[in-house]
Amino acid sequence: MARTIKFTKMHGAGNDYIYVDVMKYPVADPEKRAIAWSKFHTGIGSDGLILIGASDIADFSMRIFNADGSEAMMCGNGSRCVAKYVYEYGLTDKTEISLETLSGIKILKLNVAQGVVESVTVDMGAPVKLEALSPDEILPFQATEVSMGNPHLVTFVEDMEQIQLEEIGPKLEHHPHFPQRTNVEFAQVIGKDKIRMRVWERGSAITLACGTGACATAVAAVTNGKVGRRSEIVMDGGSVFIEWDEHSGHVMMTGPAEKVFDGEMVIND
Repeated sequence: MARTIKFTKMHGAGNDYIYVDVMKYPVADPEKRAIAWSKFHTGIGSDGLILIGASDIADFSMRIFNADGSEAMMCGNGSRCVAKYVYEYGLTDKTEISLETLSGIKILKLNVAQGVVESVTVDMGAPVKLEALSPDEILPFQATEVSMGNPHLVTFVEDMEQIQLEEIGPKLEHHPHFPQRTNVEFAQVIGKDKIRMRVWERGSAITLACGTGACATAVAAVTNGKVGRRSEIVMDGGSVFIEWDEHSGHVMMTGPAEKVFDGEMVIND
């Protein structure tokens, strides 16, 4: 039976997803749909699919499916877009909302001007793993493992242009050291408390931005004495601002959320 699902394509600093309100438009087989819809030539084109749903323990829930169909635990850029979606589409009038994710409940604070969500600050919680890796273990660099609800491997380099991310990214993502695979970030300090970062996302390949990756990079930079606790992370798609609070241990991320377009998809259940 054919039916129509309405969706919205949105991005946070270039990290683009397809958003569906499953309270109105249930999506069966989201893994399959994410693969098909994320394709640029035959689908909508995106880094993945995000489902916005109801929750018994928060204001809303979020499920994230990467372009390869794998389910992610958390997406920082995606959570900001969810906040913009639920506010601007009238699902809530709150400017502080709670969001249930597979990595726990996140609190989102909306910066609203004349009914438009201009930016969102997400409490990403505290890093749950922080470990230095010597060059011989994984790669010929000093690297830092950081988990922000999902795994990241952050490496600081002197010259980002020398890194062939399309080659080294998949090798590190699937390295035996990471049985659940990992996200991969290469970063370069380019100014006072300012870091240039590129990312290979687990399940989505190279993306223009990664919110949890930006947080992981900021945490790794503080730990390695490269920046202070407030920093700007500059990615291919734009910047986010990170603060790692010394007292609570929580990482706060502030950045944009943009709507690209609305659309409809006819599917056969």
